[in-house]
Amino acid sequence: MNILLKSIHLIDPAAERDEICDIHLVDGVITKIAKKITAPKGCVEMDMRGNIAAPGFFDMHVHFREPGNEDAETIQSGIACAADSGFTGVLTMPNTNPPIDIAPLVQFVKRRYYKPIVEVYPSGCITKGRKGEELAEMGAMAAAGALAFTDDGAAVSSSAVMRAAFEYASQLNVPLIQHAEDHALTRGGCVNEGEFSVRAGLPGMPSVAEDIIIARDLILAEYIGGVQYHVAHISSTGAVELVRGAKGKGMNVTCEVTPHHFSLTDELALAYNTNAKMNPPLRTKRDIEAVIEGLRDGTIDCIATDHAPHAQHTKEQDMSCAPFGIIGLETAIGLSVTNLIHKKVLDWRQLIQKFSVNPRRILHLPEILIREGEKANLTIINPIVQWTVDAANLRSKSRNTPFIGMKLTGKAVGIVNNELAYLPIAK
Repeated sequence: MNILLKSIHLIDPAAERDEICDIHLVDGVITKIAKKITAPKGCVEMDMRGNIAAPGFFDMHVHFREPGNEDAETIQSGIACAADSGFTGVLTMPNTNPPIDIAPLVQFVKRRYYKPIVEVYPSGCITKGRKGEELAEMGAMAAAGALAFTDDGAAVSSSAVMRAAFEYASQLNVPLIQHAEDHALTRGGCVNEGEFSVRAGLPGMPSVAEDIIIARDLILAEYIGGVQYHVAHISSTGAVELVRGAKGKGMNVTCEVTPHHFSLTDELALAYNTNAKMNPPLRTKRDIEAVIEGLRDGTIDCIATDHAPHAQHTKEQDMSCAPFGIIGLETAIGLSVTNLIHKKVLDWRQLIQKFSVNPRRILHLPEILIREGEKANLTIINPIVQWTVDAANLRSKSRNTPFIGMKLTGKAVGIVNNELAYLPIAK
């Protein structure tokens, strides 16, 4: 690989760089960054005017369904989808079949790819079988390469088990990621509890179910001390306020939000569209406003997709029977540019911070350095291209998304990671 990216807009929040420059890459290494570089012999010169180069985006919440549900997604199809969507790294969730609750299964995930353009990092279960009863082999899984622990899709309901998990994880210096849901309050529900669940005649899931688990966890974390706690897919006003308060106390608490939770409201319940059924469910306009403010003031650290593919036949059921979850990688940048950049919620530096810098810091991964002599890890974005979400053009094996037909602005046009480049600029 010998590539010269001409006149690209480099935005690197960690290095406080925001400039138009040329970047020369040879075999995955940045050899030169300057205002103007003359293309060396044998170099492929690419006119990148109008495009943004950022430290590679990292999605810390994806489901690649392997092992067990390869009809919906595999690690390889997930890598292709992530690359096409502008991500150079992902953290996979462990609610597979069987669940990733022992070291050999962590190693299985790591063996399923070899030097891919998208780096795949596994998380492990907090409890055996995700049953919430007994701690999984966290130490062995961490040694095998698990970067975090979560029973995603299920909350750790027992306070005693969660306390033990906090104490053990603090010794391993890894974050616990909580799917915050009091299942006693949400059992049988399929949409947000409120006006639209009543009008649709659908069983509801109250937002307080999210708040209760987060409040319990924060009390435990403060009592134990020295723990790292991360809230997955935050969605409610109360949850945002709880995390904001914990941060104000100096606690090591972080959280993420999905693009669908700052883009859509629970009014979609009236459409009875199973491709808009997810957990946590779409919330109210007031909740979206709270999430938006949390993004603006830094309470919410990351944007993560909760990419959750499902085979078409599983979603072609009534609302009560269809599984939760939508795909999210391919629409993440477009939804974020359309709803956050264009509406002046975030600027580009802040958006890149939440898509790249913060997820890696939370997971204790090395910082991406965009400077001469360093290996390249870049996401390249066209910030003004307008496009329509088309099921025929999706790279995931699944099509379960409520955004089909939606017009968005902003799209990844390529990534570079080490010696590999994925640069289909005309996308």
